[in-house]
Amino acid sequence: MKVLVPIKRVVDYNVKVRPLNDESGVDLSNVKMSINPFCEIAVEEAVRLKEAGIASEIIAVTIGTQASQEQLRTALALGADRAVLIEVTENVEPLGIAKLLSKLCDQEKPELIILGKQAIDGDNNQTGQMLAALLGCSQATFASELKINDGVATVTREIDGGLQTITVNLPAVVTTDLRLNEPRYASLPNIMKAKKKELSVIDASSLGVDYASRLTTIKVELPPSRAAGVKVESVAELVSKLKNEAKVI
Repeated sequence: MKVLVPIKRVVDYNVKVRPLNDESGVDLSNVKMSINPFCEIAVEEAVRLKEAGIASEIIAVTIGTQASQEQLRTALALGADRAVLIEVTENVEPLGIAKLLSKLCDQEKPELIILGKQAIDGDNNQTGQMLAALLGCSQATFASELKINDGVATVTREIDGGLQTITVNLPAVVTTDLRLNEPRYASLPNIMKAKKKELSVIDASSLGVDYASRLTTIKVELPPSRAAGVKVESVAELVSKLKNEAKVI
């Protein structure tokens, strides 16, 4: 079974991001970049499927600039067999990403596409669902457990009411939640081996899809600072403030 794992290059989750001086976007100069944490979970799950003898090949793919090769090499060090960079120079929205991935899926014919449920920069939670719709295949989102048997994926999903277990036929798109697994660290020998693994680059314009952005960023700014707390002398004063100032009563 061939498994395709889309990943995304994002600002490392330990970094506190700041807007540019003109508030046109996020300042990325000298900022540590990493694989999106949910995408790391997807890579780990694919590697576990291969270790269990279920998956035969793992292909990591990302959409971005040449700088994204760093994250693809990390995915290769974690256990992916080969990688594909769909090169673009501009930001691509979830629908454009889904269109580009669907074209790659037409070429690679994976039986399972597993990806993070969302990226920590945009938090859109849209790409997996859009990709499944474009491919016309099954989808199982927010997976906290995944089992593959005889062409069927059994997925336990995290929903508002608790857990839900569903079965979907392959090929399928599965998006990962936090509790699916604990990603491993790349060992030094595997990092060295990753340098020799195949990494191909595809020009996004050659895939023949419209991935132009439909949204315009007006301004990026820090959230307002939290006001200092106030001590009150009595319950009556507290109730008065909640009623008259905070308007919560």
